[in-house]
Amino acid sequence: MATTLSPATTAPEVASRVRQGLGERIAPYAYIAPFFLIFAVFGLVPLLFTFYVALFDWNPIGEHVFIGFDNFTRLFGDTRFWNAAWNTVSIWLLSTVPQLVLALGLAHLLNHARLRLAVFFRMSMLVPYITSVAATTIVFAQMFDRDYGLLNWLLGLAGLGPVDFVQSGWGSHVMIAVMVAWRWFGYTTLLYLASLQAIPRSIYEAAAVDGAGPWQQFRHISIPSLRPVIIFTVVTSTIGGLQIFTEPLLVSRSAPLTCGPVRQCQTLTLFLYEQGFGRFQFGYGAAIGVALFVLILAVATLNYVLSTRIRPER
Repeated sequence: MATTLSPATTAPEVASRVRQGLGERIAPYAYIAPFFLIFAVFGLVPLLFTFYVALFDWNPIGEHVFIGFDNFTRLFGDTRFWNAAWNTVSIWLLSTVPQLVLALGLAHLLNHARLRLAVFFRMSMLVPYITSVAATTIVFAQMFDRDYGLLNWLLGLAGLGPVDFVQSGWGSHVMIAVMVAWRWFGYTTLLYLASLQAIPRSIYEAAAVDGAGPWQQFRHISIPSLRPVIIFTVVTSTIGGLQIFTEPLLVSRSAPLTCGPVRQCQTLTLFLYEQGFGRFQFGYGAAIGVALFVLILAVATLNYVLSTRIRPER
């Protein structure tokens, strides 16, 4: 509602009210300005500089020769790049899809189950999330070891031969995917559980009175109500999963930059690191970073579009 001024209102009072109204309009932007400033300095500027470096034959201690899109032409004809892209997508799918599905199902069970020490169990789910990635990788590498690993010992009890997970393509993908899923599973479960607890119990009670079973309640009430959280976890898991670096770097001790002698689990970020900081080809490494950025943007957008199709039923 517009403020009306009486004829007796003086000029200083008018100016004061104008400044007050202007301050109220500017205040929200001032509150969020620090975030955008930090993002511009540490996010946007490095991103734009990466696009710039990708157009050069960039020697960190030598000349910077402009070569246009030659780095991208070389990149798309490099079989190592396509191998790293396949490894990245494979590990991402193996880790993200089971993790989100299992986290959603467990959160639904915890939301309806009556457990003793419920707070303790919920807090314990954060232990993998706060554990060092390097420590996690070392432990899982020992568990999946060919000669002395726990998993191969169990396979031996079942009469199956040992599997060299590190040296095989699918085995290394599964091993890294299990590490990633184990780390993020509890965090994702707690996000879903917190959102489920915000749904009024009366909705489930009304659905039960109408004859809806647990599966129907889960499908028609829980999942649609979790739509914003599902979108958030899908997008963040996509961004994090396609940028996986530490796990494949530490898996292979003999060839860490290639994650094995035949690059069986080298991801795009590891390939970028190898070319940029291992061989000091900064221009080519920047081109790999641009390609990874486009891939993440495309997959995240696709996941967002698919996730937004989950709508509450009216």
